Amino acid sequence: MSDFEREIVHCLNRFFVAHHIQGFAYRLKQHKFTSQYVDVLVDSLNPSYYLSIECKSIIDRKLYFSQHFHSDKKNVHQVDAISDFLAKTGRIGYLAVEFRQGPGKPSEAFLIPWATVVAHFKENKGITVDDARAGVALSRSKGGYVLEKM
Repeated sequence: MSDFEREIVHCLNRFFVAHHIQGFAYRLKQHKFTSQYVDVLVDSLNPSYYLSIECKSIIDRKLYFSQHFHSDKKNVHQVDAISDFLAKTGRIGYLAVEFRQGPGKPSEAFLIPWATVVAHFKENKGITVDDARAGVALSRSKGGYVLEKM
């Protein structure tokens, strides 16, 4: 599991505890030769927090669908596969993206609604830092990322 995925799980679980919300974020262990639809799942009795989150941590100012996402053996793009997973499970989808600026410079992270990701994908344009700022910003603290509201 990547550090960013781990940080997202901890960030969401701290959010649930701080706001007294029944919910739990977790990462399923990935096994060799098995597909993994998304990086983080969130279970909650509150449908607003029944989530599925794909995580991307990049050293760039723009996320590209051809470079930062993949296609499976059947040539199904990751965005399409995740969209299908969301439709089948009824989960609300987000893309958690971390824009790392390099050593000594602060990283920025955001939760972008999956509908926004799909719209950018269909228009064949990537997602810039400015595009991501329209999503939910994750602030940084000593303990990691902090989600103020969702």
